[in-house]
Amino acid sequence: MVNVHYFFDPMCGWCYGATSLIEILANMGKFEIAYHPGGMIPKRAIEPAFRQHILQADAQIAAMTKAHFGDAYKARVASTDEFVVDSYLPIQAFMVGIEMGVEPHTMLKAIQQAHYQDGKSLDKPEALQALAVTLGLDGGIWKDKMAGAEPAMTKEIQKSHSLMGQLQVSGYPTLIIEQDGKLTRLPHGSYYGKTAKWKEYLTNLV
Repeated sequence: MVNVHYFFDPMCGWCYGATSLIEILANMGKFEIAYHPGGMIPKRAIEPAFRQHILQADAQIAAMTKAHFGDAYKARVASTDEFVVDSYLPIQAFMVGIEMGVEPHTMLKAIQQAHYQDGKSLDKPEALQALAVTLGLDGGIWKDKMAGAEPAMTKEIQKSHSLMGQLQVSGYPTLIIEQDGKLTRLPHGSYYGKTAKWKEYLTNLV
């Protein structure tokens, strides 16, 4: 197995756009993905003035990657209601989901779809618990594990930031492959919306 480091954030639109590429990478059987969550946005309400920028950026991401941004999500961003975004609780949920047996790329995709398609408020524990149940996880066990998972989540984000500093990673998503003793960045950005070509590229890589 060839190791690939994936630096991501569940609230990063471009990471959402890369979902299909990550799914192919995860399912090929040749690669072991190390997921490094960034903690890009500590929990905060997004100012109304910034929301139009988000929608414009999302439209660009959709055009380039063919990722679908749902009507419920777009309505939530555009509404006059409070729009709270939090990277940390979804990362905590991502880690708990993996601990409970969900494949990492499946867990991340479910979180991203809940946010970017269904417009769910993932800053709320009950929304993430409902998501976990749809993945077949026991809601009671999930709630117990989530209650004690914050220290591990914080430590994991700190580790990610340290590794980002070492590898000079400055943004999300970033993919770095370990091969023949060398670390090389994968040009995933060239394959947005081109999943067949991405799979061909990866096949020829190893």
